[in-house]
Amino acid sequence: MTDHPFRFGAVAGHATDAAAWTGLARRAESLGYATLLVPDTLRTLSPFAAAAVAATATTTLRVGTFVLSAPNRTPESVAWETATLHTLTDGRFELGLGAGRPGAEEDAAALGVEFGTPGRRVERLARTIDAVKDVRVLVAASGPRLLRLAARKADTVALGVPPQYTEDQVAAKLDELYELAGDRFHDLELSMNLAAAGGEPPSWLSVPPGGTGVLTGTPDEMADTLRRRRDRLGVSYVSVNAQYLDAFAPVVERLAGT
Repeated sequence: MTDHPFRFGAVAGHATDAAAWTGLARRAESLGYATLLVPDTLRTLSPFAAAAVAATATTTLRVGTFVLSAPNRTPESVAWETATLHTLTDGRFELGLGAGRPGAEEDAAALGVEFGTPGRRVERLARTIDAVKDVRVLVAASGPRLLRLAARKADTVALGVPPQYTEDQVAAKLDELYELAGDRFHDLELSMNLAAAGGEPPSWLSVPPGGTGVLTGTPDEMADTLRRRRDRLGVSYVSVNAQYLDAFAPVVERLAGT
């Protein structure tokens, strides 16, 4: 059982123009989402710039990265960008960091930076966290090295597990985190991302019954599932693809802040 209240994030990285992007941010805020989160790929909006624009269009919505590929930037440059956004958003910026999603190596090559070995990437991520001050830091983690780092340094741990993972598999991963974090475990906010919510998943997303990455049913049924997962797993921060912003909104209305 966790003492952390529910909060919800929308993940988005595309917009046709500024009006569409700011409209999405205002819509997320009006529906009760806590955060608008921007991925870090060369096929999506630049995360720092997009977060800044979203913040100027809203008053309470927090903005963040989900997640920044630490190998693609120096720790010093991330600290500079983060400090600026922290100041100009009145503290509404949250930094999400990772050691590089699948495919991030191609982005690094296109940017002309060295992606590095897994060990070097984790080291870069650790130095980036140490360089950043005064903001909440989310670390996406799945393997032992990243879980160990997140256990020591993160405010929020986003479990980077496939949507096909069952609750039992997620529980096993959290047992690893518990052993690594010790007394700090109960201070950690635990997060998971939903690939689809509020209806049948798209045909390309193959998730068997019981997969935690897809949430279906009525709003009450979905809310009950998330309450049960929080009781069992401790997951209180749930993000969803902005494609499902409106479909998932009734769940946000029922649970946010409780």
